[in-house]
Amino acid sequence: MRYPKELKSSIIAKMLPPNNQSLSLIQQETGVPEGTLKLWRKEIRGKGFAAPAGEQQSEQWSTRDKFLIVIETSTLSEIELAEYCRKKGLYVEQVKSWQDNCIQANGGVAQELATSQRREKETEKELKRVKKELQRKESALAETAALLVLRKNINAIWGPKDEEV
Repeated sequence: MRYPKELKSSIIAKMLPPNNQSLSLIQQETGVPEGTLKLWRKEIRGKGFAAPAGEQQSEQWSTRDKFLIVIETSTLSEIELAEYCRKKGLYVEQVKSWQDNCIQANGGVAQELATSQRREKETEKELKRVKKELQRKESALAETAALLVLRKNINAIWGPKDEEV
């Protein structure tokens, strides 16, 4: 079913901050099926807008929605950020905290990656050393087994050797 652009825009506005109305409430008010509302929310998220699920407090939003807010506000000045937060029903401190979390998360990933690569190289060296040691031991075991078989064959042919004192 097709819906007028004005209706769709007003419904999307209800989904976005500061309203953050739940889809079931919007469905009851407008009669638009919840599946359609979910599709619209997915579309606006795809366009980079934060569309939290339901009437959640901003601290309960998904990390994806918080990240989208961080992206939206990354180029704003202090005054513009304050205005943005007023419109969206957020606090400047919240947004700055989310920005710090994003920065720390990215820095941690780089460090973890470097540490992981170093451990992987050490593990590869250890594996190579262990394989070499295993090959050496297998060769020694095969040689010992061959000597035992030869000894058994010699004893079978000539009999056990009597040792003289």
